[in-house]
Amino acid sequence: MDFRTTVARAQRLNELHAEHKPLVLPTVWDAWSARTAADAGFPALTIGSHPLADSRGADDHEGQTFEEVLTAVRTIIAAVDVPVSVDLEAGYGQQPADLVAGLTEAGGVGLNIEDTVHSEGGRVRGTQEHAEFIGGLRAAADDAGIPLWVNGRTDLFLHAEKPSDVLEEAVERLRALERAGADSVYPVGIQDDDDLLTAVTGAVTVPVNSTAHPVKHDLERFRRLGVGRITYGPLLQFAMTDAMKSMLGPWAP
Repeated sequence: MDFRTTVARAQRLNELHAEHKPLVLPTVWDAWSARTAADAGFPALTIGSHPLADSRGADDHEGQTFEEVLTAVRTIIAAVDVPVSVDLEAGYGQQPADLVAGLTEAGGVGLNIEDTVHSEGGRVRGTQEHAEFIGGLRAAADDAGIPLWVNGRTDLFLHAEKPSDVLEEAVERLRALERAGADSVYPVGIQDDDDLLTAVTGAVTVPVNSTAHPVKHDLERFRRLGVGRITYGPLLQFAMTDAMKSMLGPWAP
């Protein structure tokens, strides 16, 4: 994809976040699912690491190399005419500048970066370490002249025995990511907790991303709670798996 097209799509993704509250980005994993979501009327998409890995017979949690991911997402991005963001897990051991260069060359105009480093035994980056990584991504995108959308994710709630116990630490981390240049923040694992979602959305000024299930959750609820951005993670693929099994069941031997 040429540079001007990438810049234009990045600018459009930024505009969409301002126009839609929340902006729903269906999480896709191949050219077919991307085209289907775009044909359904969605103005932007995101590629999820989990469904992408499943579609390729690989493991999530950085079971693919960065080069393998780029090869896969390049085909998906080329299949549609809308902006596409990509979940890059914890970065596949790459430096921020290399992530930005590879992603934008493939046509990606947004990215998601988490703080669980699966390639290093699943350790969780510290608040300052994660903020510095996000800051490196912001600086690299600025140097490249591309207004890349950076979604800073934390898994602190996922790792906690009781999510409410880490609220203060999570808010501190999300605020640090915002200061470092994250355009949105993503506290994973609290999509069913109204109190935690409200606390988080009230603590930062950038959009808060929430995971959603396309059937079990309600868009208006997320809007009421102040969520600014919605992605499905692997849940759209899971829902389609359930539907496929239901359809095929009567035909099975």
